[in-house]
Amino acid sequence: MTTWTSDELDRIGSADELRITSVRADGTLRPYVPIWVVRVGDDLYVRSYRGADGGWFRHLRERDRGRIKAGGVEREVAVAAAADAVDDAVDEAYRGKYGRYGSRLVDPMIAAPARGTTLRLAPLS
Repeated sequence: MTTWTSDELDRIGSADELRITSVRADGTLRPYVPIWVVRVGDDLYVRSYRGADGGWFRHLRERDRGRIKAGGVEREVAVAAAADAVDDAVDEAYRGKYGRYGSRLVDPMIAAPARGTTLRLAPLS
């Protein structure tokens, strides 16, 4: 793994949506799915609105690798469950970035089912 550049963090972190996909067993990519992404410090995080039952989330966790597109950046990524210690900061990042959509959409992203799916994205070289 490598680290995000400042430019990548800025571009992905400011993108309204991130498109994410996972790799099937035969090596082909599944269709991209648009999801919300937040930046906390020098890390990028995503959550499943539907909790652990979300299709993209389940598929991504099978191999803990995927591909993202956001803000003009396209990268292969490794995904890992985020440490519980970042949950509050990630909640605040979701409120701050997406609060304009109202509590109907933001509240599920900071509720326990989604919180339990917080994934940290790390770029692969």
